[in-house]
Amino acid sequence: MSENKQSVCDEFGETHHSTGTMASFSFQNFINEFLNVAFGMFVFYFYEVEIGLNVILTSIGFVIYALWNAVNDPLVGYLTDRPFKFTRKWGRRFPWIIIGSVGWILAYILIFTPPNVDPESGAWIIFIWLVVTTCTSDTLASVQSTNFLSLFPDKFRGQERAKASGLMAIIGFIGIALGSIGPPLFIEYGNLQSYITQAGILAVVGLVAVFASIKGVRDEPEMVERYLKKCEEIEYKESFFTTFKSALKQKNYRIMLISYFLMQTTTACLLSSIIYVVRYILEADPEVTMYLMVGFLLGALGSSPFWSMICKKVQNNYKMMIISSFLEVIFLIPLLIGSTFIVILIGGTLFGISFGGYAVIFRGLVFPDVIDETVVIRGKRQEGVYIGIRDFFGRLSFLSQAIIFAAIHILTGFDRGVEKQTQLAKWGISIHFALVPMICTLIVAFLFIAYYDLKPAKTKEIREKIMELKL
Repeated sequence: MSENKQSVCDEFGETHHSTGTMASFSFQNFINEFLNVAFGMFVFYFYEVEIGLNVILTSIGFVIYALWNAVNDPLVGYLTDRPFKFTRKWGRRFPWIIIGSVGWILAYILIFTPPNVDPESGAWIIFIWLVVTTCTSDTLASVQSTNFLSLFPDKFRGQERAKASGLMAIIGFIGIALGSIGPPLFIEYGNLQSYITQAGILAVVGLVAVFASIKGVRDEPEMVERYLKKCEEIEYKESFFTTFKSALKQKNYRIMLISYFLMQTTTACLLSSIIYVVRYILEADPEVTMYLMVGFLLGALGSSPFWSMICKKVQNNYKMMIISSFLEVIFLIPLLIGSTFIVILIGGTLFGISFGGYAVIFRGLVFPDVIDETVVIRGKRQEGVYIGIRDFFGRLSFLSQAIIFAAIHILTGFDRGVEKQTQLAKWGISIHFALVPMICTLIVAFLFIAYYDLKPAKTKEIREKIMELKL
């Protein structure tokens, strides 16, 4: 049976794709995780410690980046969520995914090539470079992620979502692995050229992943025709702000937005803290970052098939999300109190197990459930706008991370100019490494317990309604 035939919805609203197509699709998630983890782990540290830009200016630069990051995501979603002249020939999402991913990969290199000026007398030059390159990179990232993530709930429907989500999580974790383990192999403390080298190598790997994703992220002809036919029936001229306000009126969508912001803050703080933990708490070489990430990734990769299998069996994404959240909180405790390599390695591995649940459940199952509900409420597919709005809140995590780091470093007396930090400064690093993520994850768990109502019976009704609406 041909792949196109396999992909058509059956009478029960189920789609049927080959494992190869799911894996190919997942390489865009590889790119997403690959570049985001490398950015999160090294960019703030690179500008504050290696370049020597004042921590306040670095934080302001990240605040500007985060604000632009937040604003451009829903705008990109709104602008690309409409038919174009090339839509029938090239697809609704495919052109944007390829343009965005290639551009994002190349822009990543520019971030690590600031002008060679004195960080004090030329601080504003470095600051402007930081803002311009990060904002350019993020605009292209938004084009890729908004369209790639919008394609998922439309392309994969019904029972195959759990399998597709599991594969996406596994290949995404491989991206996290290479994005976190690769750079430390080339980075040397005090050697700026080594950062450019790692960026160039990451770009080559990223372009290979783009090529691997081409088959999986193509829009299938029946999807494009269904979309264009619906466009002829429904006017898509609603203003961006009308759509934005309508989205925020939906309770489950609001809960998802807040939860996504908190979980992205957790991820941003953890990743950005690792290099500080290695250098100032463990007092070790950059390569140790690689070993810690291997532990985390073994936990995440090893647990992802398990989480996917359990979710498919239990068929209750609400319950599974709460379980994985509480496990994350428990497994963060060793990272908070640990001050030795072994304790942090074990803690990171355990946390990886629970994080595998978050990747499979929240990103691959809960979010598509929420999108399905918006389709029924609105009577049309506007995934690009809704994912753009979600990313608006998610990108605010860079703002929160910059503020958290700046506040903690100032209050605890962190001094980038010395190798031996005070005990208070070390505690500050532990706080943004583990305590802040614990608090964020606890809030997510209680939000789901108290307010989220997309339970199995309701999600079944929503899928049936989508079939009736032929969406």
